[in-house]
Order: sequence, then C-alpha cells, then structure tokens
Amino acid sequence: MSTIIQKLREYLDKAEAEQLSQLDRLVASTGLPVVRDQKTGALIWVDVRELRLRFQLSVNRISKFIEGLSQERLYYTVCKRCGSVYFPPQADCPKCKASDMEWREASREGELITWTVINVKPASFAHNRDYVVGIVRMPEGFNVTAWVDADPRTLKPGMKMRLVVGKRAGEGYLTYWFRPA
Repeated sequence: MSTIIQKLREYLDKAEAEQLSQLDRLVASTGLPVVRDQKTGALIWVDVRELRLRFQLSVNRISKFIEGLSQERLYYTVCKRCGSVYFPPQADCPKCKASDMEWREASREGELITWTVINVKPASFAHNRDYVVGIVRMPEGFNVTAWVDADPRTLKPGMKMRLVVGKRAGEGYLTYWFRPA
C-alpha cells in the first residue's frame, strides 16, 4: 500500500513529465515558453527551469504545538514580557525579542472574517478538488488561516466556526481546519 507521500510524488512526476512535453512542443512551434490561460485567456510565461524544494525545519522549540495536534488541541503563545499573542506559536517574541513565552490552548470556536475558493492550486495540492481557505478570528485575539470544510455559498462574514483537529482525508497527517459551528 503506497502512502500519500508516494502517491503525491508519482502524481507530480507524471504531471511534470506531461507539462515538460507540452512545453517542448510549445517552444518548438512558437519559439517562446508562453501559453494562453484556459480560464482567463491571459498570456502566461512558463519557466523551463525546474524548482523542487524539500526542506527540514526544527520544530523542537514549539514541540507543544506538535504534541497538541496529536491530542486534538491547538496551542498559541503569549509573550510574558510584552503580552503579544502569536499563532502560529512562536518560541521567541518577534516584537520584544524575549524568549519567555506562555503556552495556552486556543478556543474551539471563532468568527469567520473572510474566505476564498482555491481553484488554481500549488502542485502539492493539485490532487485536491477546489477548496475553501478562510480567516477565522479567535476570541483570544488572533486570526487563524486554515481550510474551511463548507460549501462557500453558505458562508457569511461573522458566522461562528468550529475548530477541528485531525487527519484530513487523503493526507493522513494531523492538521487543523474549520467547519461551521
């Protein structure tokens, strides 16, 4: 049984091979790597150079956030020196440069500020159908940007949203998103 990472790699490799083949034909016929967008008709330059990034970041100093996800909790930090609130949590305060942060658990409900439907996806999300990303204002005073599991036609500014922590279908790893409360 292949993992989501293996499936994603296979999908991206296949999609990239098809795109490069199309790009070769385009450059051969027009002399330029320029295509017309199917939705808007706008001219788009398609770079012929490949840019694949894979990186590792230490999350040791925000391990409480990672541990919280495994317990279906979402944490944020508050600077003990200046009182600034941070989500995603910070190990050091960008405002006053202090490293004395207090960890707090976020509320489960917030208020939808705005949202958008993602139709043109980055390659790593290309296997997903169109999805909604929203900004939800939490009672603690910070905003959370996350996927919203709802029909965008039913969303309204100010509506209550409920925080969900779990494994999103098709990905298999822990994350967070919102649903209407």
